[in-house]
Amino acid sequence: MKLICIGRNYTEHIKELENEKPENPVVFLKPDTSILLKKQPFFIPDFSNDVHHEVEILIKINRIGKHIDKKFAHKYYDEISLGIDFTARDLQNELKAKGLPWEKAKAFDGAAVIGKWVSKTNFKNLDDINFSLYKNETIVQQGNTNLMLWKMDELIEYVSKYFTLKIGDIIFTGTPAGVGKVVANDKLKGYIENQELFSIVVK
Repeated sequence: MKLICIGRNYTEHIKELENEKPENPVVFLKPDTSILLKKQPFFIPDFSNDVHHEVEILIKINRIGKHIDKKFAHKYYDEISLGIDFTARDLQNELKAKGLPWEKAKAFDGAAVIGKWVSKTNFKNLDDINFSLYKNETIVQQGNTNLMLWKMDELIEYVSKYFTLKIGDIIFTGTPAGVGKVVANDKLKGYIENQELFSIVVK
């Protein structure tokens, strides 16, 4: 399985990092070794002093597909979740300045939190879902899928042009504004609407 991640999919997040608005989705990958194991803490890696949380809606692919038309994309997933794309921001900025790939800053061990999966039928409209991240009981990120530059089905169409999607693959759909640094002993909780989908401790 692979983790396909989308960058710069929310306008306010693009502004806060002073990035340019892309013409197409920004795509990068994380290996399965980046998945944080259930009930395990997130350990800040020793190569970064500025790891940021980025909360995101996740899509789990349920069938094999390639060159998927947007009008059929809804058939390729039954469940969604919430997760975190942990980012070593200091390392990422260094790599970007040199024109190098981001993977060392995005795909390190434990850098992908995957919450509990819920049926998409729980939601009347997938393009109008509220989600949020709390740090130490204070809300730090909140978003709604209606603010995505590219919606879920559009992302599946775009990504499947380049990668064959396989059963179990996960798409991270991008983060809203409010990303920030985590430090040891932080407690992070993620919610879709009022349902808690993950809770982790930072070490």
